[in-house]
Amino acid sequence: MPVDVATAMVALALLYFGGEWLIGGASSLAARMGISSLAIGLTVVAFGTSMPELVVSVDAALSGVGDISAGNVIGSNIANATLILGLAALIKPLTVQARIIRLDAPIMIGASVLLVLMLSDRLVSRFESGLLVAGLICYCVFTFVQARRESDEVREEFSAEARPSGRSTARSTGLVLVGLGLLVAGGHLLVKSSVSIATALGVSEAVVGLTVVAVGTSLPELATSVIAAARGHGDIAVGNVVGSNIFNVLGILGTTATIRPLRAAGITDVDLGVMVVLAIVLMIFLWTRLRLERLEGAFLLVGFILYVGWLLSA
Repeated sequence: MPVDVATAMVALALLYFGGEWLIGGASSLAARMGISSLAIGLTVVAFGTSMPELVVSVDAALSGVGDISAGNVIGSNIANATLILGLAALIKPLTVQARIIRLDAPIMIGASVLLVLMLSDRLVSRFESGLLVAGLICYCVFTFVQARRESDEVREEFSAEARPSGRSTARSTGLVLVGLGLLVAGGHLLVKSSVSIATALGVSEAVVGLTVVAVGTSLPELATSVIAAARGHGDIAVGNVVGSNIFNVLGILGTTATIRPLRAAGITDVDLGVMVVLAIVLMIFLWTRLRLERLEGAFLLVGFILYVGWLLSA
């Protein structure tokens, strides 16, 4: 057990640094290709922070532990909307000005509802995964089109966070490759150690996926959103989470189930319901004065604590 815990900690460190280096390299390459800072912030950064979830989910599916794969995505979406934005809002209330962020919130809810429907039989088939991937492609196209229509104020805000780093193409490519390598290694170690921890504690693999794995793979989103909040960039903090949640459902589960149909017998209706309800609550908070207040952030944090408490006591 102590060895498994230590292995999980090492795996989380590999996932964190792998994600950070991947995002840094990919952002530099995207900027050199002439992609706008706003589009980079809403796609490369948001999707890049979800890479740990992707690697872990694919590895778990290939290892035959679909509950960890699905639990990772569902738990990450719950943690993103509650733990991460709750902490970010406590640091500084998040003001959302970009119209694209407000449009993304309903898409996030729609993706969550779609996942509930697909998991009604606790199976995501290859046909269903194809629909998810197609949805991701449509979302990316929509994001880039909307990015061209944003105001100069929003463009400048994202430019401050996603400005070119000055790295050479070779160095940026190297960061991407090293980051991917660390992600693959960390993901494999985390899945292996998580299964061992679940066995030792006598809890289900789904619970481990919904808690330890989900929070661990959400560390990049946590770092990105908290830093953005501290700098007063509410659009980036919220956009990172909303974009990541959309990518988690459409991209991660879509890719994972394409490789191997995903079975998730340990996921309950409560888990799925909490994910959808919290997504709706977050949207309501964001649409009231386009601002996430400290009190609302505290409410989200309490919701996360109650959910985890229920999981561990069930």
